[in-house]
Amino acid sequence: MSINKDIKRITTETLRLMKFENQKISMLTAYDYTMAQMVDLGGVDAILVGDSASNVMAGHETTLPITLDQMIYHAQSVVRGAERALVVVDLPFGSYQSDPQKALDSAVRIMKESGAHAIKLEGGSEVQKSIKKIVNAGIPVMGHLGLTPQSIYQFGTYKVRAKEEAEANKLVEDAKLLESLGCFALVLEKIPAKLAKVVTESIQIPTIGIGAGPNVDGQILVVNDMLGMTHEFKPRFLRQYLNLYDEITGAIAKYVKDVQQSDFPNENEQYK
Repeated sequence: MSINKDIKRITTETLRLMKFENQKISMLTAYDYTMAQMVDLGGVDAILVGDSASNVMAGHETTLPITLDQMIYHAQSVVRGAERALVVVDLPFGSYQSDPQKALDSAVRIMKESGAHAIKLEGGSEVQKSIKKIVNAGIPVMGHLGLTPQSIYQFGTYKVRAKEEAEANKLVEDAKLLESLGCFALVLEKIPAKLAKVVTESIQIPTIGIGAGPNVDGQILVVNDMLGMTHEFKPRFLRQYLNLYDEITGAIAKYVKDVQQSDFPNENEQYK
């Protein structure tokens, strides 16, 4: 029997227990009220209000342009739609890297103004002071290692990270560091499956993979990708469960045709 079957609200403690009981954690992104309702009803354990909203909602090339105010807006919408899932919100680029106090201020704003349950930020030892300050204030923090999209201009590519020994060793050490700082979970993005397994077995907090193979404690995908709404984005790690791009454009084309031919509205779709 699943330990979270009858839980009214998933918490960070629920995820910890799921790792301990070898129960896989499911996580998806959401950025608005309607999608959050559907994702929550579908039974996911956690929802990430990701800075990927910069890409899939606003059309930017990277995650960098999205602002703290915009993240709070999306988070408010998702929290209103999610009754059961743990809601985690990304700290956007520039809101935590340079100054631990600014990091705390950003995290506090998200928690107070959106009602979210935790925040997520990218990086290891480079941001440890910010993580420590946020955790010490009582705010749950999810870490993120591997491919960190906010550093894409530094990386110069979206290719798999930590294939070389030095980077792999640093990633393992950073994972242990994030655990010691008090992070409740860790996202591992686009790293070799064998390395993800090593990390998962090296720490006591849950690991959530995206492009990190099966030997992690849970999985996350961008909901627009797994539903086939972003039809041109098809990385190796993505399983597309629907093809909503074609479904939606087809439905809209049918609507346009019906309007043009005066077939909509018909007699049953008007008031007498």
